[in-house]
Amino acid sequence: MTGHARGGAPLYMAVDGGGTGCRARLETADGTVLGRGLAGPAATRIGFEASWEAIRTAYSNAFSEAGMSPAEAPPVHAGIGVAGFKRPGAAQALAAQPHPFASLQFAGDSQIACLGAHNGADGAIVIIGTGSCGLSCVDGKWVQVGGYGFPISDEGSGAFLGLCAIQSALQAYDGRQQKSALLTDVLNRFDHDPLKVVSWMDSATATDYASYAPIVVRHVDDGEPAARRIMQSAAAKIDLICRALLETGAPRLSLIGGLASVIETWLAPDLRRRLKPPLGDPLDGASLLAGRPAMLSE
Repeated sequence: MTGHARGGAPLYMAVDGGGTGCRARLETADGTVLGRGLAGPAATRIGFEASWEAIRTAYSNAFSEAGMSPAEAPPVHAGIGVAGFKRPGAAQALAAQPHPFASLQFAGDSQIACLGAHNGADGAIVIIGTGSCGLSCVDGKWVQVGGYGFPISDEGSGAFLGLCAIQSALQAYDGRQQKSALLTDVLNRFDHDPLKVVSWMDSATATDYASYAPIVVRHVDDGEPAARRIMQSAAAKIDLICRALLETGAPRLSLIGGLASVIETWLAPDLRRRLKPPLGDPLDGASLLAGRPAMLSE
């Protein structure tokens, strides 16, 4: 481990290490951004060393854009959110890496998303993207709802929408439900051959299933009945996650992720009235984790 003995006003390095890419941002205590950096995936599923290499590349790029080297900078406090941080051995492996920071704090990527959404105060989020996960923080206690991975969890997510679309398409092929434009579009991708669906399934990932979510959304916009049923099912799953989070005493609840705005319109009116817009993003949460003073207000 390394740190700084240099003087000057402290700076803050925020890092959001996700499964598709890693972002870093160097900023002052008042939130002025000095530099940004990008790198490849940093989720621990790719390996702890590869994860740290992506994190190191991202924060190094942020230093470079700011026109300074870590050795020349004032004390820099870092907050790093990593997808898969709860994976056994991840915390120890990442904490053991040499770094240039005066202090370094780690958390899961969903935790920094929650911190950012509520400006570091108590609150809850539901992330709705390729997967789904609910998380609340009340009086320092973190509670997770769902988010255990597709296909055993991640209900209401893009992968869930894709799975439902493919299941319905196969049922329509068999004559177990009425054919529709949505289901025909799905089957077109497999040349209307169920055996090609089976072959695809053997190696398909959550991301592969989620690639069918935009088809569902497009047909929902057209009022297609099968698409509406699938979206209603997804919204019902997210509804349950939201209500479980509110039971933890969270004073704020926000939906985030690529499908958040789509799903929100399908939620029950009483639940929609309780939703609040996020106050910040995961990088804001990582900055707060690093110790940057909270600045935003509702």
